[in-house]
Amino acid sequence: MQNQAKTETTDMIPKEDESKAGLQSGTLTALIDPEDEKRVRRKIDCVVLPLMCLVFFSQYLDKQSLSYAGVFGMMEELQLHGTQFSWLGSIFYVGQLVAEFPAMYLMSRLPLAKFVAVIVILWGGICMCLAAATTFRSFMGARFALGLAEGAVSPAFVTLTSIWYKKKEHPLRIGLWISCNGLAQIVGALMMYGLGHQKMAIAQWKAMFIICGALTAFLGILFFFLMPAGPETAWFLDPQERQIATQRMQTETEGGDQTDFSIPQLEEAVTDIRTYLSFLFGVLMTLPAPVIAFASLIIYYLGYSNFETMLYTSPTGAVQIIFIWVGIFLCYLWPNRRCAIAIGLTIVPLTGIILLFVLPLSAGWGMIVASWLASVISNIFSILLSLNASNIRGNTKKSIVNALFFAGYAVGAICGPLLWNTEYAPRYRSGLVLALVSWIVFIPTVSVYWFSCVYENKRRYIVEVDIAEHVADIAGKDLTDKQDKHFRYTL
Repeated sequence: MQNQAKTETTDMIPKEDESKAGLQSGTLTALIDPEDEKRVRRKIDCVVLPLMCLVFFSQYLDKQSLSYAGVFGMMEELQLHGTQFSWLGSIFYVGQLVAEFPAMYLMSRLPLAKFVAVIVILWGGICMCLAAATTFRSFMGARFALGLAEGAVSPAFVTLTSIWYKKKEHPLRIGLWISCNGLAQIVGALMMYGLGHQKMAIAQWKAMFIICGALTAFLGILFFFLMPAGPETAWFLDPQERQIATQRMQTETEGGDQTDFSIPQLEEAVTDIRTYLSFLFGVLMTLPAPVIAFASLIIYYLGYSNFETMLYTSPTGAVQIIFIWVGIFLCYLWPNRRCAIAIGLTIVPLTGIILLFVLPLSAGWGMIVASWLASVISNIFSILLSLNASNIRGNTKKSIVNALFFAGYAVGAICGPLLWNTEYAPRYRSGLVLALVSWIVFIPTVSVYWFSCVYENKRRYIVEVDIAEHVADIAGKDLTDKQDKHFRYTL
């Protein structure tokens, strides 16, 4: 028990600085019994985490459906040519970019869980409307509306994770709901494979959008009624457990779900270098992402049938999941080295991109495996989101930084697909060049973020810290990471 208490306390600072900080290992044990905390966390994992995973799964399934529809007749029916298919990918993120900052404001003003649930229900309805599109313009309009609905969800999930879980718990929990991206790729490809064998009154690709949209709307309704606003109102916890859940988050300056927009926190976010680095992370990590959507087209244009393409595309999701868990395992081994782990994991997509460059088109399975490796992005994505969840405090500041991250994500996703012209299939050389350069620039950008956290932590040496007194002092306060001088950045 004493060792565990020490782990809880020293997690607030880099390991190499523990002796200098002089934290008292027994204070947190006096605040919360470790066994009680484990029991409460298990209950949270059994309710909050599955709801987040299900919603994230259904939304990614909706987004990924576009690439499957392209293989099963949508391109021919809508008479798409040149970069029009790429624009169907990009326009979604134009909508997301437009919605990002209004969503940021609404997230800081409205009850977060209810707001997300309503947006998810709207998302599902719009996805079903994609089946009604008959022209390129009408499909573009529906995709833009879908992007508007997306603007709030992913940033809100980062904030929800930080409301319910402590810093050291973020990589595993975020990794779990990000893993649903890979699961959606597997299920989506197999679902399209099954629908492709059915004779229907409507086109199979239209049926795919209807099914996925209906599933998302249903899960949004469940989210509305089952997701609590925060630990203090959790319906699945008794009063004592709610107190434990709230208190354990107060030890990390987590003020919960607030509904006030703070101008001072806005000003702090604007002057924080990590805000702009977070934006760059979103851009640089997403510029290579079109390889995920175009992987099925790469395989298709190599000469495989549409059914073979679906079967050979589905393992992409399994590869994503495997490397997400590699990232989680590495974060477990080195809990305060997330930046180094993110840099190391770039080796996988870089390898895939280089292989797509150099392998001959006749190397069938070689090109297929290369497309799988080049698509491994979600593991890095989850680590970067965990850094945002762990290193940003203050309700308004969290909303701003997360919105900027996803604004960068949208910018990268708008620009990236435009260099993937179907007239240059299956090599897509210009798109591969962009992906290669993005990963090369990404590495020093993460290094600068890492250095900024190390520098700030060294400025915050405190010889004596009374954790019990500190927790009592900050209880219920919406402090930022800069306002709380006891806060330590995760590296």
